[in-house]
Amino acid sequence: MNPEFRTNFVREPGALKQHPALVLNADYRPLSYYPLSLWPWQDAVKAAFLDRVDIVAEYDEVVRSPSMSIRIPSVVVLKDFVKPQKRVAFTRFNLFLRDEFRCQYCGAKSELTFDHVVPRASGGITSWENVVAACAPCNLRKGSKSLRQAKMSLYKTPRPPSAGELLNMGRRFPPNHLHESWMDFLYWDAELEA
Repeated sequence: MNPEFRTNFVREPGALKQHPALVLNADYRPLSYYPLSLWPWQDAVKAAFLDRVDIVAEYDEVVRSPSMSIRIPSVVVLKDFVKPQKRVAFTRFNLFLRDEFRCQYCGAKSELTFDHVVPRASGGITSWENVVAACAPCNLRKGSKSLRQAKMSLYKTPRPPSAGELLNMGRRFPPNHLHESWMDFLYWDAELEA
């Protein structure tokens, strides 16, 4: 049997992984900028089939079932508005985003971890006001000492960010891949024409 015969009819399984759909809220804004609100193409097709989203833009690729075929959605809009959260979850990712993915002691962008400004050994708690992003060398240098003892200072005083602040901060860090069909809905540092 000719080995090329089957390849004409079988799609490589990994080929469709590269078609994420940008998910917009009912007001046509992304649910989040960082991480960018994306769904795998399978979830976008399912949501369209269940009439939970409107398809705004599509890829050229088509997926088929025995009864129908559909072009893979590249931008979908939720039919029901999802109210943004007002309270920001205290997570490692949100902490790094608040601190702009920089060490708050030296400004380095690599080997990031987090540090308690007032060490836990001295009664410091794990909270927005006491934890900052720190590179591994600065974290090791500070150890369980106070800022004064370690002769270190912070770039900015740690505080809880608002949801809006994190959203705006996320807009400053676009992902590596942006499909051209998404550009009308994303506004990373775009200058508006007069």
